[in-house]
Amino acid sequence: MAGRNYIPPDALKFRQDSHSRRAPIESPPRHHQVEDRIAVHHREIQSLLLDNQRLAATHVALKQELSIALQDLHRLSSVAGNVKAERDAEVREVYEKAVKMEAEARMTDELGAELIQVRGDVQKLSSERKELNEKLNKVHGDLAKERSKGHQVLMIKAEREAMHKELSRGRAAVEYEKKVYASNLEQSQAMEKSLMSMAQEIDKLHKELADKRARAAAATATTGYGAGFVNHDMGYVGNAYTMHQGGVDPQYGSGGLPNGPYEMQQHHMVDPQYGHGVVPQPQGALAYDMQQQHPPNNAAHG
Repeated sequence: MAGRNYIPPDALKFRQDSHSRRAPIESPPRHHQVEDRIAVHHREIQSLLLDNQRLAATHVALKQELSIALQDLHRLSSVAGNVKAERDAEVREVYEKAVKMEAEARMTDELGAELIQVRGDVQKLSSERKELNEKLNKVHGDLAKERSKGHQVLMIKAEREAMHKELSRGRAAVEYEKKVYASNLEQSQAMEKSLMSMAQEIDKLHKELADKRARAAAATATTGYGAGFVNHDMGYVGNAYTMHQGGVDPQYGSGGLPNGPYEMQQHHMVDPQYGHGVVPQPQGALAYDMQQQHPPNNAAHG
């Protein structure tokens, strides 16, 4: 691309001699102005190419970051699903334990009612037994009466101790179930707090992903504008400089021929301020320079 706009010094000297012979009014500094403008255009094209390469690299980096963020999001979604399934299983297990405990509590209440009824029956039997013992005592005498009373007292003590053991077992079972229920309740509350924190982290990741998508869209839009401008310039370099290097222009003498209709239009354009040979700056390059001086907010943030 540097050779496309390069003009050999001999050709410039020959063109200066031919122009001095054909048009002695024209002065040599104008050719230097043309060379300066060509050099300026060449530097602008090089800067545009560098900007395009930098934007392409930024676009690729943003794509890679977006793919990594999507992978992290999928992984977090799967982890959240697993945690939710585990939490549901634990809640179901706690619910089943609670139902079982309620059933056992109901059975304990029923056993308590039955125990009260048994105590009443025992009292009735004791009264009847006392009556029978009184009759036996009348028959067998005072000794048999005392032995029967001692035997009844031992049986009542044994029954009372057995009842106390059953009551202590029931109380211990109820206390154990209460402790298990409290422990399960604390575990479920801790799991709920953990799930809430994970949901907040997932929302934060969603926001970061949306921000990255917006930046990627802005970078894509900026890259599309630069690519369109470069394609326009590539259409301008359609004719190689070497194909016309040895040609002779009947108007300018020996030297490089104009590269396409765009350069011919530049040769025939006349600026009322500078005269022949002044090449105006393309509107696309002027717009790009204005954009470089005042970059859009999205590109600045990107």
